[in-house]
Amino acid sequence: MDTTSRISDLEGAVQYSYTPLPDDQKLNHQDLEISSNRLKPLKSLIYTFSVILFLSVVMVLIGDHQRSENPSIVLEGDSKSSTSSSSEILRPALSRGVSEGVSEKSFRLFSGEESSFPWTNNMLSWQRTSYHFQPEMNWMNGPVLYKGWYHLFYQYNPDGAVWGNIVWGHAVSKDLIHWLYLPLAMIPDEWYDINGVWTGSATILPDGSLVMLYTGSTNESVQVQNVAYPADPSDPLLIEWVKYANNPVLVPPPGIGFKDFRDPTTAWVAPNGNWRITIGSKTNTTGISLVYETPDFLNYTLLDGLLHAVPGTGMWECVDFYPVSTIEENGLDTSTNGPDVKHVLKASLDDDKKDYYSIGIYDPDKDTWTPDNPEFDVGIGLRYDYGKYYASKTFYDQSKQRRILWGWIGETDSERADVAKGWASLQGIPRTVSFDKKTKTNLLQWPVEEVESLRLRSKDFDNVKVEAGSIVPLDVDTATQIDITAEFEIDEKALEELKEADVGYNCSTSDGAAGRGALGPFGLLVLANGNRSEQTAVYFYIAKGIDGSLMTFFCTDQSRSSKANDVGKKVYGSTVPVLKGEKLSVRILVIEAFAQGGRTCITSRVYPTEAIYGAARVFLFNNATGVGVTTTSLKIWEMNSAFIHHYHFSAAAEGLSSLYVVVLIISAILVNMFLIF
Repeated sequence: MDTTSRISDLEGAVQYSYTPLPDDQKLNHQDLEISSNRLKPLKSLIYTFSVILFLSVVMVLIGDHQRSENPSIVLEGDSKSSTSSSSEILRPALSRGVSEGVSEKSFRLFSGEESSFPWTNNMLSWQRTSYHFQPEMNWMNGPVLYKGWYHLFYQYNPDGAVWGNIVWGHAVSKDLIHWLYLPLAMIPDEWYDINGVWTGSATILPDGSLVMLYTGSTNESVQVQNVAYPADPSDPLLIEWVKYANNPVLVPPPGIGFKDFRDPTTAWVAPNGNWRITIGSKTNTTGISLVYETPDFLNYTLLDGLLHAVPGTGMWECVDFYPVSTIEENGLDTSTNGPDVKHVLKASLDDDKKDYYSIGIYDPDKDTWTPDNPEFDVGIGLRYDYGKYYASKTFYDQSKQRRILWGWIGETDSERADVAKGWASLQGIPRTVSFDKKTKTNLLQWPVEEVESLRLRSKDFDNVKVEAGSIVPLDVDTATQIDITAEFEIDEKALEELKEADVGYNCSTSDGAAGRGALGPFGLLVLANGNRSEQTAVYFYIAKGIDGSLMTFFCTDQSRSSKANDVGKKVYGSTVPVLKGEKLSVRILVIEAFAQGGRTCITSRVYPTEAIYGAARVFLFNNATGVGVTTTSLKIWEMNSAFIHHYHFSAAAEGLSSLYVVVLIISAILVNMFLIF
């Protein structure tokens, strides 16, 4: 049966309005749906936007330029962040998600004996970044490109800034940066998803049509897989969705727990022409991925065996499976395979809330995947990101032949603070993903090129020498929403002459930026105030082995990121491959850091209380004891806002929102020109 016939069968089987619950069980849709304002006349829209744009420009230009004195002291011995004198006592965060059958969604750090920090509205408002996608309000967590629009479907709680009442939020963009909120895509209104419309994946079929598979939590909290598709396939915005009348299409198979069966992947084509998907689960403490085959997305066969399993890794959530080319820069469609293709298997581990990936070979005939190196298997080896980054998902961008990675950045503050500010969590900057053809052992992740359209004026600092035990302040007007690129070189002669060995270093168990070794740490202090009582350190540390070999670590230290006591302050990081002849390089986008072209990435969710708005500063530092460092190149851009808004509808002005996006982008360009010239 050809693809067209399959889709015709699917459309014929699905009613164009799904059957609602009985009235006594029906949800209050008025409480769930996001209202959509009608588009005002074009003249009024442009006027209003111009006023907003003007005010934004004024804020960028006149922000607080007051400087605090920059003391020339080393990091060693500096005190940690202070605590609040507030008498209010924190309570341990309630567990959210576990009883419903998903991973813990609360940040459970506090013992309940600490005093909560007296957050002000000014501090809380600053925590909303300018160009990361985040909900307008409340809590959030299958991207796809369809008819010229990038779509982001995200898990969203319309009722509060904590996990629960999960529906599908929906936003669209023409460039992955300037997003427009749309009405909710799907809500829990059927017995098979009444306890939550959870993670799903979109598959684009050869004829350009789209099918969505998603996990629903039933009225008895059983995890099942359901089918939905656009009510109007010609609508590029995919506003209305239809649920298959005979959902669910998959239920947990024998031997799989009712709450251990979730998050179907994008489908790929099998050798026999059918489609295959994989779904994460576990047996006892072994993480597994099941594979199903289907001719039509309605009828499925569970294949014998498993795609892969790793003992001791526990439940696999949000499994992803996709090919990467070993010889080309371009990304690959999910169904691609061949001699110059590797396959990436990724799982989000429920046990430790981290995203692990491994590179290997997929045998479609046996339907098995084998890692290139068992020591770097899923859950025990490489990670997408060594900071706060979870539940990630890739999609193939057919318009630019690239694979794009999205990841969820959860909060590490208290729920009380989230409720006070009215929203929680955000999406990381979309990243391109490719195979590292130099190391041949890892992926490269890099912010999509579109984010560079937000760059405003910049400053260069080249060939800055940073002696051992010193700090160098950098004269940057606004250091809150910034994009930094930097390269470092170490004195080779001093490196060769150094005899001291440094074994057993680990970012997370070290003393962070305050610890001193012969060859590190050195790097940048960002989101710092003038006296550095608040700072987030992003740095390299080089450890020399007994045999003279070098191992480079890339870390971020949040231990002094905030004076607040009710936030997480960890030291994150891991090793990063550095090949002979390469300089040490880093890029920092506010809270996301990329080392060596994206071989190792770290996301830091930080909550400064003083190093905000115009008070934020940037420093170079070198806390090594035995070697000087030269910053051969350093460039810092101030970044514009992405101006995330609601999409404006008008039956009389079809296509006007596309013009709105164009005006938005052109206006950003004009701002760039104004600030530069």
